[in-house]
Amino acid sequence: MAVKYSRQRQLIHSFLMTRKDHPTADVVYQNVRQEYPNISLGTVYRNLTLLADRGEIQRLQVGDGVDHFDADTSRHCHFVCTDCGCVTDLQLDCLDHILTDARKKFDGRIERQSTFFYGLCRDCLNKPVGISEQNA
Repeated sequence: MAVKYSRQRQLIHSFLMTRKDHPTADVVYQNVRQEYPNISLGTVYRNLTLLADRGEIQRLQVGDGVDHFDADTSRHCHFVCTDCGCVTDLQLDCLDHILTDARKKFDGRIERQSTFFYGLCRDCLNKPVGISEQNA
């Protein structure tokens, strides 16, 4: 089904194309409304859902209870920092065999794979010890 062009949807998609940090809908909303002040949070959510359903962006659920969005729809892995919550891309060609092996061993059709790695990002690793307690 053809979807009518929407300037708002285009702005949302264009914004995501400039980001590598996999923002939430709230972050998308706060940034897009700087250029399009009348846009509503509901409109942002609806358009993110439509873009994800059409395969134009990825919706990521990384375990923090909110959806993150990625304009890069190529097959790639993600790293999630368990301290600050940042989400970044990981290009790991050596994991391509997992999808091939899974397809051989599964009696059905696997269409895609999603791989997440969890740990501490460089910034969190380099935080001085005790900084979290001082800010609490």
